[in-house]
Amino acid sequence: MDAKMPMGTDRARALEIFAAVMRAGSFSGAGRALGLTPSAVARSIDRIEARLGVRLLLRSTRALTPTAEGQVYLQTARRILADLDDAEQQIADQGSPRGRLRISAALSHGRLCIVPLLGEFVRLHPHIVLDFALTDAIVDIAAGQADVAIRFGPLADSLLTARKIGESGRVIVASPDYLARWGTPTQPEDLHRHNCLNFNFRRVEPVWPFRRDGQAIALSVRGNIEANNGETLGQLAAAGVGLARVGAFSVVDDIAAGRLVAVLEAYNPGDVEQIHAVFVGGTNVPARVRAFVDFLAAQPGLSA
Repeated sequence: MDAKMPMGTDRARALEIFAAVMRAGSFSGAGRALGLTPSAVARSIDRIEARLGVRLLLRSTRALTPTAEGQVYLQTARRILADLDDAEQQIADQGSPRGRLRISAALSHGRLCIVPLLGEFVRLHPHIVLDFALTDAIVDIAAGQADVAIRFGPLADSLLTARKIGESGRVIVASPDYLARWGTPTQPEDLHRHNCLNFNFRRVEPVWPFRRDGQAIALSVRGNIEANNGETLGQLAAAGVGLARVGAFSVVDDIAAGRLVAVLEAYNPGDVEQIHAVFVGGTNVPARVRAFVDFLAAQPGLSA
C-alpha cells in the first residue's frame, strides 16, 4: 500500500502543489501561494515521489532542483492543470458567459460602428473581458489570433463559421461648399470635370459603377488624393476637397448633419457589401463568443 496514493488524496491538488513548488522555488513560497504550511507541501511531494518510486526533486539548503523525472512530471502537471482550467471554463461558460474575448475589426467600421456598442455589451455581460483590436489586416482566427473577426465583402472558403450581422451600400458624397464652387453632377459623365477621391487598393482600373436605364456602366474617374479607408475619404469630402464614393456607414452621420450631400443617387447601382462575424464554429463554441455574435446580429444600426 505504501507505493500507492492513499485513498481520498486529490491528485489534481498534488499536481497543483508540485507546480507551485517549481514556480516559487521553495516549499515555503508554494505554501504561501496555496495557503499551506511548508511541512504540508513537503509531505505532498514525499507522497508523490513514494507513489511514483522516483525522486522528483534534489533538495539542498539553498535550492530545489528538479530531476529529469521531475522535469517530465512538471510538464505533465502543467498540461493537465491547463486542461482542467479549460474544461471548467467551458462548463462555466454554459451558464454565465465569462472569460477573455478577442475581437478584430476593420479600422473605420470598428471605430464608427462596433466601438459604440461595446459599453452596452459589457453591461449585459460583466464577466466577459473584451480584448479589442482595430486593424485592416486579416487575422488568422483558425490559428488563434482572434476569437471573432468582423469582415466585409465576399468571404474566402474556409472551415470557419460566418454569421451575417449587417450590410452596407455605397454612396457618392461631397460637401455643400464643394458643390457650390464646382457644381452638382447630374449624370455620371459629369464626374470627368470633378476631383474624385479614390481608394488606393490594387485594382485593374479605378472605376465607379452606375446603373442607367437598367444597364450597368463603369466610369473611370480621377482625383488628386487616394486613401486606404472610407473614413478618410469621407473626411476629405466633408472638407471640400472633392467627391468620394464610400461605404454609407462611414458618412451616415455627416449626411444627417448636412456636412455631406449624396449625389447621383438616381444612378446608384445598389451594390452592397455584406458584413459578417467570423469565428470557429462547431458544438463547443464558448458562450462568450455566442453572446457577442448574437448581440451584434441583433443591432439594427450595423446596416447602412
